[in-house]
Amino acid sequence: MGNFVYAVRDFFKDEPQLPRSDRMKELAAIQAAIYIASPKFKRANPGCYLFYVTTGEWTGDSQLEARRTSGIADLRSESIFSSVEFECIGADVLQKLYRQTKNAIERDFTFTNHIVAPEIPGVKEAYLGFLPARDLLPLITSEDGEITRGLFESNIRDFQGYNQVNDAIKATLASDHKARFVLMNNGITIIARVLRRTAHKFHIEDFQIVNGCQTSNILFEHKDQIEDVMVPLRLISSDDENVIQSIVTATNQQTQLTREQLYAATEFPKALEQFFQTYNPPHRIYYERRSRQYYRLPVEKTLIVTQANMIRAFVGMFLEDPHRTTRDFNSLLDRIGRDIFVEGQKLEAYYAAGFALAKLEHLFKVELIDRKYKAARSQILLAFRRLANPERLPALASREMEAYCKKVIDVLWDNPTPLIQRAAAIVSEVIGDNWNKDSIRTLPITNAIKNYPV
Repeated sequence: MGNFVYAVRDFFKDEPQLPRSDRMKELAAIQAAIYIASPKFKRANPGCYLFYVTTGEWTGDSQLEARRTSGIADLRSESIFSSVEFECIGADVLQKLYRQTKNAIERDFTFTNHIVAPEIPGVKEAYLGFLPARDLLPLITSEDGEITRGLFESNIRDFQGYNQVNDAIKATLASDHKARFVLMNNGITIIARVLRRTAHKFHIEDFQIVNGCQTSNILFEHKDQIEDVMVPLRLISSDDENVIQSIVTATNQQTQLTREQLYAATEFPKALEQFFQTYNPPHRIYYERRSRQYYRLPVEKTLIVTQANMIRAFVGMFLEDPHRTTRDFNSLLDRIGRDIFVEGQKLEAYYAAGFALAKLEHLFKVELIDRKYKAARSQILLAFRRLANPERLPALASREMEAYCKKVIDVLWDNPTPLIQRAAAIVSEVIGDNWNKDSIRTLPITNAIKNYPV
């Protein structure tokens, strides 16, 4: 198998490249090894699945595609495989596959009270009905009896604690009319990539609860009060990412959500959250992709960067529009997918902006920077970036951006306090005595900071 992997790798290797004759000798050796076990091929020849994985970006380069096509043709010409598939995977797909391994949970349960939904494009099968709450708990808890928080990764909001809505759900469970729960609650939506059904017995794998995080958590915390409680359930099987995303968005739009919260389920914020987790303390900050997802964890508040603050910090620091981060925030949301959270942009820029914001908030907290400067957070971040790296700002998706951000991050990891204080002083000098918010957040102030000699 090692030789086979080498032969596959060689299809893309510029030098040294094995001659085609040598590659075919290696493939022939693999063929001989496989066909020793040929009596066990009961239905058909085995399938061949090849994967070329890179931590870079797979762009479908014409030369590499030609090599891939040639490799597939060579294997098919041997007539030893029933099928040949050769998939090329870049960093974005690799991250997505990694997230799926974290959620690859399987459960068996009985779903008696259900109806089959009609055929829907992009959906393998779907069922609507209601489930006893006591049968829901084994789906959402682990073997040690704790709630499985990874099941809610696709849910736009994490558990929000006991607000007005959740207090009402809790009160219903404690009341004499808890049997009405099934009529009063929006219920649970489960999307599973693998679903098998035998009569009323269901088996699901790699599933997510995309709507119903609040209900699930409250039922779990009040499990002693759920006898005779029924929960509405939508069970959907699909592996079409577009379908899954549309269901996540639609089911969550039935409750009041901000626009930035709706973007939480898209791929870029998920990749960003994962990227932040690659840093270890004391260099770790926490990107709060889903509202209150660190609610129960012992995390310093200044280290948590909410989705809205992530957008503001990035726009102020790297898009150089700090004057738009507060007064015109809705217009920033219109730029998501165009200027913000764009596939291919270097995640280091977002980390640098988030880390700089966390450091600035800490300096406010310990009063090393006067709190009156809070109104000019984004302006200070822009000034700090220019001080930390005075070089020309590269394109956000370029390789040069990684090197540019590394210099900024190195300053943040070393001793950023003097430079952040210097940035605040620059902003103060530019603003002068007029600390009216409407005066601070203007294009002339931004231009003055951008043109300030460093």
